[in-house]
This record gives sequence, structure tokens and C-alpha cells, in this order.
Amino acid sequence: MTKAEIVSEIAKSTGIEKAIVLTTVERFMSSVKNSLENGENVYLRGFGSFIIKKRAKKTARNISKNTTIIIPEHNIPAFKPSQSFVNKVK
Repeated sequence: MTKAEIVSEIAKSTGIEKAIVLTTVERFMSSVKNSLENGENVYLRGFGSFIIKKRAKKTARNISKNTTIIIPEHNIPAFKPSQSFVNKVK
């Protein structure tokens, strides 16, 4: 499902104009991104959590040049679904 399909479905089920729904959906995504950029996790009860995972420093190999490189410790965004959401999908 694409963002456009989500916007259409919400607009159809609520009767709100698509432009307003699109603005709301984009603002929601922007808020989640900004929170994660600032180191804050986002918890949506019954849906899941947008969290920041810390990846440890590791050694990797560049096979074409036959060299090793060190990848520094870094953070990545992740989504962890709630248990009720997982059970419904199963």
C-alpha cells in the first residue's frame, strides 16, 4: 500500500478532503522522523514503536580491494510492532 492509497482510504472512510489528509499524514511522518533524529523513540500503543537501534563497531572487508575497514558505531531507525498487532497479522 502506498502513501497515496493510504490517503485515499482515510479520505473515503472519514469524508475529509484528500489534501487535508495528505497534509496530516506527511506531518505525522515528519514528526516521527524529527523525534528519531533527536534521539527520542515514538510509541504508538496497539500499533508499535519507532525506535533507534545502536549498531556496534565492526570490521568489514572490501573484497575487490582485499582490504579491511572499520565501520564505526552508529544508530539506525527501526520499527518494532506491538504484540497485539503481530497476533492479528499471524
